[in-house]
Amino acid sequence: MDAMSDVFGTLDAVPAADRPDLLAAPVRAAIHLIPEALVAAIDPAYADTENLCAHYGVPMDASANAVIVRGTRAGVDSHACCMTLAHRRVDVNNVVRRRLNARKASFAPMDFAVEATGMEYGGINPVGLPAGWPIWVDGAVADRDWVCIGSGVRHSKLFIPVAGLLALPGVERVDDLARDVG
Repeated sequence: MDAMSDVFGTLDAVPAADRPDLLAAPVRAAIHLIPEALVAAIDPAYADTENLCAHYGVPMDASANAVIVRGTRAGVDSHACCMTLAHRRVDVNNVVRRRLNARKASFAPMDFAVEATGMEYGGINPVGLPAGWPIWVDGAVADRDWVCIGSGVRHSKLFIPVAGLLALPGVERVDDLARDVG
């Protein structure tokens, strides 16, 4: 098995451009930036990462989650998207807060994240995010060949080459952005 096929588990992935019905509108508009992207339909009941991995056999260390973080300084908010592998947690209080030059940083409220991205909760990803938002990719993600990420909706998942992710506008590799859980 090659590195790419290891990420699919039992899912059948097809070129994302061929299945726009499986992508949220902002993802659909930006998917051309990663032409190798693949998408697979899933049961939305298994959209959360742990359930997805257990049900479909997608490896946890090939599953990357995106979180939207809000930093605040002097009443002004700034936002960033942070990508980490499913078994790691973003260091919001230290690394992210400093990078945002914020006095306080926290996960953005779900309602804000959904409205600002145009994506469903549990499907938010860096493809098609608002212009100007930094996208920080943890070194553990950047070292993978391919990852499984949200598609903007809960009824599918994207499989993308990490080289394509790192080439998106506003993306920066940030080593030690996240820590292992446990």
